Amino acid sequence: MTAPRSVLVVGESLAGTTAARHLRTLGHTGPLTIIGAEELGAYSRPPLSKAVLKDPAADDTLGLALDGLDADVIRSPAVAADTRHRTVTTGDGRQVGYDALIIATGAGARRLAAPGQRGELVLRTLDDARRLRARLADAGSAIVVGAGFLGMEVASACAARGIPVTVVDADRPLERILGDHLSAEITARAAAYGIRFIQATGFATLTGDPVSGVALPDGTELTADLVVTCAGEVPSVGWLAGTNLADRLGVGIDHACATTVPGVFAAGDVTYLRGDGTRPDRRAPFWSNAVAQGRTAAASALGLAAPGPAQDDYFWTEVAGLTVKIVGRLPLLGEPTTVQGSVADGRALLTWTRADGTSTVVAYGLRKPVAALRALAATPLPPSP
Repeated sequence: MTAPRSVLVVGESLAGTTAARHLRTLGHTGPLTIIGAEELGAYSRPPLSKAVLKDPAADDTLGLALDGLDADVIRSPAVAADTRHRTVTTGDGRQVGYDALIIATGAGARRLAAPGQRGELVLRTLDDARRLRARLADAGSAIVVGAGFLGMEVASACAARGIPVTVVDADRPLERILGDHLSAEITARAAAYGIRFIQATGFATLTGDPVSGVALPDGTELTADLVVTCAGEVPSVGWLAGTNLADRLGVGIDHACATTVPGVFAAGDVTYLRGDGTRPDRRAPFWSNAVAQGRTAAASALGLAAPGPAQDDYFWTEVAGLTVKIVGRLPLLGEPTTVQGSVADGRALLTWTRADGTSTVVAYGLRKPVAALRALAATPLPPSP
């Protein structure tokens, strides 16, 4: 493959800025253009539900600097792509050409509001976090729809302020990700922290206009001063219509972050890893993957070998005042192979070992360096008999 003269990165996201920096690190000296949709520029999103909801001072610590990149930054959203002529059109009417394209437009919040229904709160951008933080200052009660990582972090922020909060989901907190064992412990801990949980029999719907509550499938209606939807994300692929690059899961990539279109690569929350016959298609919209895929996409765009795997299975969250760090594949199934410490006391190191010899390690309330967790996860252990 001939090295591209010009590279276009669409998406001023963590994946996009990582790719741009790595392009320069790898020696790309040609034109580099970054298209971003937010006037605020690039910033880190994980702190939005952790630090920003607690402290306005955190707003100024999120920026992802583009200093020294010698890049042309266009802050107008991409609205169309023409892969045949290798151009991308922006909302302000510019048409930007490229030799290699890296798609890193991330994802938006999945919304539950009916068409025209006002007042739904979500948390995906810094503006969302600021809006929610302002509402938390005056709220006397809250409902969070969704018991995944984000939902439990938002609920924890409410409880930390002394706001009675109810989390609604069809599954127990983090059950789809962390399995029955840890979900039961987290649910109990959350209850002691002031987070009430209601397990619905199906999908909840938002009520009121503006939104003021939720209706459960069994007819139960809940109301609160604050209702936040944390129901997952939707890949930002509308601008790729007609390119055959995207489907309902996002932009499919292989282990080199290559798409099915020559010269087009993708990284971050907009992507899913295409199945290979032994494993199904897999979305993994986490911070660590955005970084790993940004680097891989940059190398692949230049025709170079990837610096490492395109998947980095490291995750972390804060729930009910407790930090949970995870290294390894998810979801977790069944009981852990080994347990050091006490989960009930909020200080434990747990390992799940699969039949293929791979392991997932969880530091539950422990200040364990990520490097140490990676080393443990990489150490083969015999599976449970």
